[in-house]
Amino acid sequence: MHIPDGYLSPAACGVFGLAMVPVWATASRVVKKTLKVRQVPFLAVGAAFSFVIMMFNLPIPGGTTGHATGGVLIAILLGPWAACIAVTVALVIQALLFGDGGITAIGANCFNMAFVLPFTGFYIYKLVGAGSAAGSLRQVIAAGIGAYAGLCAAAACAGIEFGLQPLLFHTANGQALYCPYGLNIAVPVMAGEHLLIFGWFEAVVTALVVKYLIHTQSGLWIEGHTGGSA
Repeated sequence: MHIPDGYLSPAACGVFGLAMVPVWATASRVVKKTLKVRQVPFLAVGAAFSFVIMMFNLPIPGGTTGHATGGVLIAILLGPWAACIAVTVALVIQALLFGDGGITAIGANCFNMAFVLPFTGFYIYKLVGAGSAAGSLRQVIAAGIGAYAGLCAAAACAGIEFGLQPLLFHTANGQALYCPYGLNIAVPVMAGEHLLIFGWFEAVVTALVVKYLIHTQSGLWIEGHTGGSA
């Protein structure tokens, strides 16, 4: 899902970069107000977990990759704004040090994976798990469903961003200047791969980790849990 350099126009990269500025500012403000001192190390662990799990990516036709992110798991435990910061840190390090995702596309990658993904997954998790007891089986299932939905939503956004490039930026004879694949190719490929493969991996990993934390770190789970009622 990492968008490389050269697949989005400078204008598109600029728009997403500017769009993320207020998101990052809000995330920083909210996390400072809501995250307790004892939870700060878990934010760092969440960023490290997201970094590691995103390094296991597979090429997808069209110039990008498919992978899990761990963003919804962080959102469930620490909140979506904290997840936004954690995933952003992981994405920036990957782009600057490992060339995984373009530097010019950091704004777009963060929009998809640090904003759309954790917020979509978190609120679907809350919706599915509403009214259930904290630590119940329904909460575990809700976590998996939220993770699956969040990852697929982010992938669909990336596909749309790819697909709009040849429509908006092309030469006089219609040749694409950046990503050459239209919406009819980019969206099905991006969404399809994640719906069929990577979304399930994200769901299983998230559900298993949540189940593990319920049984081994109940204090952390209850403190960080914001889904249903205890």
